[in-house]
Amino acid sequence: MFTGIVEDVGTVASLSPLRAGTAITVATNLPMDTIAEGDSVAVSGVCLTVTRKGAGTFTADVSKETLSKTTLGGMRPGSKVNLERALTLSGRLGGHIVYGHVDGTGAIREIRPLGEARVFHIQADPSIMKFMVYKGAVTVDGVSLTVSAVRRDGFELALIPFTLERTTLGVLRAGERVNLETDIVGKYVLKSLEGGGVTLDFLKDHGYS
Repeated sequence: MFTGIVEDVGTVASLSPLRAGTAITVATNLPMDTIAEGDSVAVSGVCLTVTRKGAGTFTADVSKETLSKTTLGGMRPGSKVNLERALTLSGRLGGHIVYGHVDGTGAIREIRPLGEARVFHIQADPSIMKFMVYKGAVTVDGVSLTVSAVRRDGFELALIPFTLERTTLGVLRAGERVNLETDIVGKYVLKSLEGGGVTLDFLKDHGYS
C-alpha cells in the first residue's frame, strides 16, 4: 500500500528481457538500506516487487500484462520514473490510499498555465471516468492528486509548482500517456450500489442527499 507521495525521481538504468516480461533496473537516491528483496516499490504508480538490489539501484520483474496495460511498456534506459516505498504503519498518510494497481492509461490532451500552476486535461476511458468525481482523489503516474474538474471525455488537475518540480509530471507534454489508478473508496461504493447493498434511496433515507 502507498500514499501517492513521491519520494524520489529515479532513472531507468537498464531493461532485460525475460520469458514472461522484462526485468527493469532503476537507479535511485532512496536509501537502499531501507529496501530489501521482496519489498514493494511503486514505479510511476505501478506496484513492483524488488527481486535484487545493488549500489543505488534495484531490479524488479515486470509481467507482459503490466507492460501492455501501463506506461512501463514504453520505458527506455534513461526514462524518469516516480518512486515511492510501501507505506509503514508508523508513516503518515499524506496523500490517499494507493494500491499500485493501475486501472489503465490516459492521454494528456492539454496543458495550460494557471498562474504559477499548470492545468492538465487528461482523457480517459469510460471505465475509469465512472470513478471520477469533482474534488475526488486520483493517482497519476504514482502521484496523489485532486480532480479539479470532470469533463465529458476526461478530467482536469491543477498542479502546483512543488509537484511539477518534484515529480516526472513537470516534464510531460500533451499527447503523452500516464498511468491512472482511481480511488479505492469509489470502487467499493460503486460495487455496493451495483450489488443492491447500498442504494440511492437508502442513502437518502439516512440523511444523504
